[in-house]
Amino acid sequence: MTRFFRTAVLAASVLASLTACVSAPTGPTVAIMPREGKPFEVFQQEDQQCRDFAVNAIKDTSNAALKEGATSAAIGAALGAAAGAVIQGGSSQNIGTGAGIGLLGGAAMGAMNSAGKQNQAQVQYNIAYQQCMYSKGNQVPSYAAPATGSPAYR
Repeated sequence: MTRFFRTAVLAASVLASLTACVSAPTGPTVAIMPREGKPFEVFQQEDQQCRDFAVNAIKDTSNAALKEGATSAAIGAALGAAAGAVIQGGSSQNIGTGAGIGLLGGAAMGAMNSAGKQNQAQVQYNIAYQQCMYSKGNQVPSYAAPATGSPAYR
């Protein structure tokens, strides 16, 4: 097995493992309580509706986080391969080594950028979820429950 092939296989496996670390929020990280007198079954239905609403609200942010890791790793690999070729006069061994090092560096940068986008997606998810649950009359921490019977807007 050539050194270039081993480096390529290692680089691909690192990329796959780092990209797999990025995921969309699976649920809210905030506690919401049903308003007094609301049946729990109704609260559960509203919770599911609001989770669906929140997932749709952050779809673009989650997709961007996934793409960020893969793009950074690919760019890092290309730059590393070019640097490996330039430094050692075009030897295929050095191109493979440079690509592997570039992929690792690019994957690390992509993972950091993706983590930031993933955190942003969780915050946006929580906001959308809270807005939905609040609009259904549930108790959201730090906010008074909406008055029932009269609309809050005019």
